[in-house]
Formats: sequence, C-alpha cells, structure tokens
Amino acid sequence: MTKQAHIQLEKMKQVSKAIIVGDPKRVERVASCLENVDKLSDNRGYISIKGDYQGASILVIATGIGAPSTAIVVEELANIGIDTIIRVGSCGAMQHNIPLGALIIPTGVVRDEGLTKKYVPTDFPAVANNELLSSAKKFLPNGYYGITRSHDGFYMENNAETEKYWSHFGILGADMESSALYVLGSLKGIRALSILNNVVLYEADLSEGVNSLVNEEDAVAKGEMDSIKLALTILNEVGN
Repeated sequence: MTKQAHIQLEKMKQVSKAIIVGDPKRVERVASCLENVDKLSDNRGYISIKGDYQGASILVIATGIGAPSTAIVVEELANIGIDTIIRVGSCGAMQHNIPLGALIIPTGVVRDEGLTKKYVPTDFPAVANNELLSSAKKFLPNGYYGITRSHDGFYMENNAETEKYWSHFGILGADMESSALYVLGSLKGIRALSILNNVVLYEADLSEGVNSLVNEEDAVAKGEMDSIKLALTILNEVGN
C-alpha cells in the first residue's frame, strides 16, 4: 500500500487504534504518556507518532482545526486499517455550570458545520460509538455527557446570538471537529468518540479562554491531561 496523500502513513502491523488531536502541540503531551515513541510523519501540519500504552500500540496524529481537515485524517486513517479513533480536543462550554478543565463527552453532535452535509443528508445523526461511550462512563462517571455542537468559525457577528440559541436547548459545549468524526465513523465502520476539555466558560471572552489554554493554566492543563489519560484507558480496555 502506498502512503496516504496527506498524513503520509501506510498500514502498520498491530496498529488499529488512534488518538486524534487538533493542536499539534498536544501530540507531544500524549507522547509523554507513552513508551517506545516513534516519530512517523510531519506533513502539512499532520504530525504523527506511534507509541505503546500498556503493551498496545497507539497512533497519535494532529488534525488541525475544523471539519474538513479532520475528515481528511479520518478518511486516510480508515484507508490504513484504523478501526477505533478517539478525539482528544478542546471546546467551549455552552452552559454556565460547566467549569474550566471539565471533560465533556458528546453522546451526539449538532451538525452545524458545512462539510458533513456533503456526505449525508442533514437528518443523518452524528453519534458516539456505544462501546467507547460505555467505557468512558465506566472510568469517568461524573463527566458531562450529552449533546454538543460543531461549527465552522468563531468570529461571525451573530456568534453570541447563535450560542444563546443552542444553549437554550441544553447543548453542553461547542467544538469544530466532533461531528465530522462521528459521521465519518458511522460511514466508515470506525468506532469513534470525542473527549473535550472545556477551555472557555460560557459567555466568557473567547480570547481569554484560548490564551488560558496556551498558557496552560492549572485547571485547563489538568483537564487536558485528564482527557489524554481517559482516552488511553478506554483504548486499552476495548478490544479490536
């Protein structure tokens, strides 16, 4: 098999599970939890490594921001035999009671982005894999489980109004990638789950929250590591 065009990876023996992250720097943080880490590729921002966690090989790759970039990674991971993907990402809360560093696990996602509509009709649901979700609830019984929203941008003039609209329906948080992962997971037969670290309080200043992530303030940094460890624990528990 030739290397995939964007991620520049080919099928690897005994590697069927992957963690995807938006921020390339998060690849290094996942690597700190692994043994026998090998750097694989760095093409167009799609940085990837392979390492062992409790004896099992795990692929880790950065997707960048947004549904299109994420979909490219998921498509090409499917092509090289990856059958289980967990996204370890960040999000902004959509409810006032969710603190910084809390983990939000989308059981389903509002497809408020443009890409997945090119794959399937808008009626098609974006839902988490039941096996991975059950494992998450086992190891994180007090997490925030429910519906989130994926979108395409932060800086439109009506963003505050849009967030208020979806918050009214009980949406827990918002990111830009989970709906693409869930839809493609269903279409490609891939077990998929997102674990999202809350980096922005609801109705707080976006730049302040993003800067908190960059500066690794205590609650947000702890939430990120908690999300990484939860993903690795789940992947270790579920079979092939």
